[in-house]
Amino acid sequence: MGPWTAAYKRFRDSLAEERKKVGLTQHELAARLKRPQSFVSKYERGERRLDVVEFAAVARALGIDPIRFLRRLYDEEL
Repeated sequence: MGPWTAAYKRFRDSLAEERKKVGLTQHELAARLKRPQSFVSKYERGERRLDVVEFAAVARALGIDPIRFLRRLYDEEL
């Protein structure tokens, strides 16, 4: 697994942890995003990647600060 793949896995695993921390199911998050449940499932499993606009929408739906979220991931890399 290359460094970009490992970093993206941490990113998607962290998003799934945040979803669970706020007590949402994939279905509930998908409803907030007005997307099918498979959208959430696929990015959490790594079957699809989120672009920056989609990530911002997910962060908003989770009620998390996207900058703080990314800062934490960045700090873990160091």
